[in-house]
Amino acid sequence: MTRVLLIEDDPAVRKGVDLALRRRGHEVEAAASGETGLLALERFRPELVLLDLMLPGMSGLEVCRRIRETQQIPIIILSARGDDIDMVVGLEAGADDYVVKPASGEVLQARMRAVLRRVAGPGEGDGAGAGARETGPPGPSAAASAMQTYGALTIDRSALLVSKNGRDVVLAPSELKLLLFLSDSPGQVFSRQQLLEQVWEHSFYGDVRLVDACVMRLRAKIEDDSRAPTYVQTVRGFGYRFGPL
Repeated sequence: MTRVLLIEDDPAVRKGVDLALRRRGHEVEAAASGETGLLALERFRPELVLLDLMLPGMSGLEVCRRIRETQQIPIIILSARGDDIDMVVGLEAGADDYVVKPASGEVLQARMRAVLRRVAGPGEGDGAGAGARETGPPGPSAAASAMQTYGALTIDRSALLVSKNGRDVVLAPSELKLLLFLSDSPGQVFSRQQLLEQVWEHSFYGDVRLVDACVMRLRAKIEDDSRAPTYVQTVRGFGYRFGPL
């Protein structure tokens, strides 16, 4: 089903997660350190990374940052430390989601599916604000509606590409889906909880920090001034909306 790179130093956890994923049909490569994990990344070419934060030598945060320097592969942090600071730091480093250990195979499977849907192409189940799609080749009107321009920002919903001033903007899966979702309803305000449920497919209120961290990363990539954003705007006391209006 999915090629998963598991970077986890605890042998018991590594074995348990590996077994749970293999039982569900996934192909798994396990690494016990950040250094060996980065080597496996190039050789194994996974579709998703499960990454422990507390690793010997190179930390999980550093591994996450290094992966994000060259790749936008989905990353889920898997850590025993569930306090707010660790969660926010991990997400700011570029992770797409955060799962606190111990986690059941069902929880991991659900989170993996949700993250992978954010990078699915048209017709593969990712309706990130683009609506339902018909099968068959799109006609000229469909192609035109898939390409939308907002000031200097251009969003190609069909190819899942974003550019600003003619230059490609590389977005992580969660950043892309958040942008697609918000830009599908310009001016409409969404609460953090609504975004959490629609983009991350989570229903737990405590995870709303996922939204704030993703907004921060997205603004850094598409805004001229993230302190005075043009596209992803904060509505104090309510949530976020997409501009310009």
